[in-house]
Amino acid sequence: MDHVRVLRVVLGVTAGYLILLALWLGWVVNHTPDGTVPFQIMALVGMFGSCIGIGLMWTGRPSKADRQLARHGIEGWARVEHVRPLARTDHHSEMTELDLEFTVPGSESYRGTVVYDVTPADKERLAIGETVSIRVDPENRDRVMFCL
Repeated sequence: MDHVRVLRVVLGVTAGYLILLALWLGWVVNHTPDGTVPFQIMALVGMFGSCIGIGLMWTGRPSKADRQLARHGIEGWARVEHVRPLARTDHHSEMTELDLEFTVPGSESYRGTVVYDVTPADKERLAIGETVSIRVDPENRDRVMFCL
């Protein structure tokens, strides 16, 4: 989860909500029929919750650079040569250093090291000797994305 993106969305939606609330309190509430204020408050709170929800769904999207790499990257594969767990994370996964041998069609194989957040579901696929599908940036071979 990208905490910076989440913070920006929550702050942006809250700022927009406060502006809308000030507009509603300063002008709209004075021009509405009697007895409709509770319904308007429910609508305002509902809109705030909906905007937060939509914003949080938006933050779950990969970054633009990751989407471009997934779309335009060269497909290849990597063989796991060594696995070193570094630290457990707070969301039941492990930061792991993987020594890999990368093979990209049209170029020589090369070795590299990647630090990756390995979930329990991915642990078997990233075991020593396993082959993993990857996407490699054609302009920067050090930029690699796993396709698990």
